[in-house]
Amino acid sequence: MEITQEQQEDGWVEVGVDGRLDNYWADHFKSVLEDLVRGGRQKVRLNLAGVSYLSSAGIGVLLWCRKHLESVRGKLVVANLSGPVKEVLEASHLGTIFETEVRAGRPDPQRPGKLTTVELGRRVDFTQVIFEVFGRPTATRLACRLIGDPRPLLENGYGPADCRTVQFPVTALGVGLGALGNDYSDCRERFGEFLVAAGAAAYMPTDGTNVPDYLVTSADSSPELHVCYGIVCEGALTRFARFEAEIEAGRVPLSGLVQGCLDLAGVDRIGLVLIGETAGLMGAALRRSPAAGAVGGSPFAFPQVRDWLTFTAERAYMRATALVVGVAVRGDSAASDPLEALLRPLGKEEALRGHFHAAAFSYRPLPRGELELRSTVTALFEQQSLQGLLHLLADHREAVGLGESEFVRGGAWFAPLGDVVENRS
Repeated sequence: MEITQEQQEDGWVEVGVDGRLDNYWADHFKSVLEDLVRGGRQKVRLNLAGVSYLSSAGIGVLLWCRKHLESVRGKLVVANLSGPVKEVLEASHLGTIFETEVRAGRPDPQRPGKLTTVELGRRVDFTQVIFEVFGRPTATRLACRLIGDPRPLLENGYGPADCRTVQFPVTALGVGLGALGNDYSDCRERFGEFLVAAGAAAYMPTDGTNVPDYLVTSADSSPELHVCYGIVCEGALTRFARFEAEIEAGRVPLSGLVQGCLDLAGVDRIGLVLIGETAGLMGAALRRSPAAGAVGGSPFAFPQVRDWLTFTAERAYMRATALVVGVAVRGDSAASDPLEALLRPLGKEEALRGHFHAAAFSYRPLPRGELELRSTVTALFEQQSLQGLLHLLADHREAVGLGESEFVRGGAWFAPLGDVVENRS
């Protein structure tokens, strides 16, 4: 079997198939279609004029492709059905399932279900990345508070008096060190990095299992975590923007995405939730709970850092889908700003700083157009496999540095940060 591809000016990609579409070729055919969707092609026209035989396995791939594209608001059109294809589809009572064309031209604009420009936002180009912006800027700012104290992590560890139980409403985003569990004693051996967004919480236990855990709550409840320290932002993420790396670059660093969101918001401090296809994540995760016993000096000092932290020695979670949550600040901050102690440089420039955690999932393409945060996050947890969780860090050491986390495409929800309040007690 021969498969050809042709990108067309109207945004469609035409896939030509010549030969037998049977069980032998079905997996290869499916892989081609999967690669198209991963590459952002969500309008696919299959030209089946050259198909000499179609088996049930081939039909299965056609049905999978149709369902997969519809789930992301894309579209599948089957064009130029050969005689054998028509016979098999009619015999299987599937002749009306697929939208068909007599010729491989542009689909009829009056045909029901066609995606319209109403779903498209305003395009904004930045260096390395293109944004499609939805919504309008507002004066609403996120209420930001700091929970607990990060200093015990560097000193004697966390005891019961250092930790607190925190509920995260559906309007909250958060990152920090904590665990899901009944109480301090239940969580003591498992405290690790966590993130919360849109009523879903995930964390990486430090009990040696190396398997992340999560909780997705219903509309009338909130996830509850036992927190050593954390950053919590509450309020509406009023801006949404889809993003895609420029074709020449093929990927965009986290710092570039954050800079773009700051520019779009017109501020220098934001809270951000991002879901995107990864080109590799860079970061670290605790290997031991800081509440399990005496820390015995800073866990970040050499040589004990090797026992306390796991670093990504190379880019991790390539071609996955990541949920990234955190805050970012650009420019100078007042010496009294309590948030500053929790921020790290995001790129080569010290002026851009942030604190971001990422949960990595099996790959899932995002639907087209504007997206609602809660349903998108919930679908990610309920339909994909949670593979890991990292505190994202940039590695720009001279000569040996591996850079920072990079993304191909995705969507970002964000809003300006208001004043930061400390809640140490």
